[in-house]
Amino acid sequence: MMHWNFGLAWIAFAIAVALHVADEARHDFLATYNPNALAIRRRLHILFPPVFTFRIWLSGLIAGVCLLLLLSPFAFHGVHWIRVVALPLAILIGIGNGLGHIGGSLYFRRWMAGILSSPALLIAGTWLLWSCHHA
Repeated sequence: MMHWNFGLAWIAFAIAVALHVADEARHDFLATYNPNALAIRRRLHILFPPVFTFRIWLSGLIAGVCLLLLLSPFAFHGVHWIRVVALPLAILIGIGNGLGHIGGSLYFRRWMAGILSSPALLIAGTWLLWSCHHA
């Protein structure tokens, strides 16, 4: 049995993540992220969060988007484990990351890198979360 709504939500989520990656790359997300990551590491004396070079960061995110797209046949077939995977992705990446960029932009009263694609990420994450329960 085909699960078109969940499959389409999965594809929309992957596309929204790809747009978000392009938005962050275009608007120099790492210029904000890396100094904050270093400050957290220094303050807490830990090795997390990681600091990235642009090439490694972008390559990892492109690989992640490709993986999402490669897994889309499982979403269209309604395989149970893909819905289990979709739940944290939708909540953390779609809704959490989308709201984080919007909230950060409001808090700092300036457009943060990734803000332009955040509504698409938020909508796609919400659709994916909803479709997890209705697949």
